[in-house]
Amino acid sequence: MLSGVENVAYDELVEIHLNDGTVRMGNVVDIEGGTAVVQVFEGTRGMSLGSSTNTFLGHPMELGLSEEILGRVFDGAGRPADGLGPVYSEVKCDVNGLPINPISRKYPRNYIQTGISSIDGLITLVRGQKLPVFSGNGMPHDKLAAQIVKQAGLVNKNEKFAVVFAAIGVKHEVAEFFRNSFADSGVLNRVVMYLNLTNDPAVERIFTPRCALTAAEYLAFEKNYHVLVILTDMTAYCEALREISSSRGEIPSRKGYPGYLYSDLASLYERAGMLKDRPGSVTQIPILTMPNDDINHPIPDLTGYITEGQIVMDRALNQKGVYPPVSILPSLSRLMKDGIGEGYTREDHSAVANQLFSAYSKVQEIRALASVIGEEDLSAEDRRYMDFGREFEERFLSQSYDENRSITETLDLGWKLLAILGADQLDRIDPELIQKYGKI
Repeated sequence: MLSGVENVAYDELVEIHLNDGTVRMGNVVDIEGGTAVVQVFEGTRGMSLGSSTNTFLGHPMELGLSEEILGRVFDGAGRPADGLGPVYSEVKCDVNGLPINPISRKYPRNYIQTGISSIDGLITLVRGQKLPVFSGNGMPHDKLAAQIVKQAGLVNKNEKFAVVFAAIGVKHEVAEFFRNSFADSGVLNRVVMYLNLTNDPAVERIFTPRCALTAAEYLAFEKNYHVLVILTDMTAYCEALREISSSRGEIPSRKGYPGYLYSDLASLYERAGMLKDRPGSVTQIPILTMPNDDINHPIPDLTGYITEGQIVMDRALNQKGVYPPVSILPSLSRLMKDGIGEGYTREDHSAVANQLFSAYSKVQEIRALASVIGEEDLSAEDRRYMDFGREFEERFLSQSYDENRSITETLDLGWKLLAILGADQLDRIDPELIQKYGKI
């Protein structure tokens, strides 16, 4: 706490100069009268009132940016963490960003290919979309995030593509897993990494996604990249927000989170999108772990209101050995219809996806019936659906960590699985498409 201060503001940066010549950075988290509460990014070890002087910088945190950030690793506050020295910066940008005028937004079109059949085929990610992943503790969401970073790309290779990856409140071994995965797969040169570790200050977690999104906006709207932003784990971000809110003495809302949790998350998620006068785009995949697998917990609940769908990971599928364990029935991409079809993926994409959803939904009903009467008493048609369900989980939903499927491979695989049911069951597909692609 610093007393006797004047004309300071929330989120203002503070330089703390120690007697040994080192400089630490802090952030104003609370103000009361002439007293300011400053949280130090690097921690307070070795500091005392008599061994430091403080300078209020008069502005919030800013990030120096240029295309040199590609291939670099930074800590959660945007400082180089790869030993390669500082980045030459063309501009400095406020990490809080600027709101995008709704009139300037362009409706999201086209898609980003992840190489994962369950996502590309059934929950397609569209450029400019914000599509969260709802996971749980112990689920392979870190592995899925790394696979998406390795495989994601555009069909048109002439367009510029980059990934901004932010890990929030992760363990050291998880951070090393991400760094090694990207380096070993040869994609690090198109990735910007921001790593906030579990032992870093809570206030740094507040800045990590903002640094990532500021870098993404710069690459997209100044350098014409199509940028995919992956933020994991947003639950750690919300926990840090709750901790800081509590330290300010603010009145808590549901489960102790601040009443402004919705607007705070919206200030991050709404930074995705496309602009009419710029060719680039910012697409977001925020990943969050649901406490106790509760999808009605405030964090996934509010996230669902702001974003355009969700990818839900299922513990039962994970226990079956299905990877990635994506539960397609509660999952949804609200913008999928505008990024697929002729000219984007393939003309049969929408029909195949609808039929796979319908068939797998019927599989769940038949499995419930089989648990009562036994599978041997099912009709021949129902047994075909049971066979389809097993094959669908083992061959379509499940794929190896290093398997990168094109959209054509995904759709062709969908047709092969639908052939198990027979043409008479494909009531959601035009007969002309069955004749052209089905070979049933």
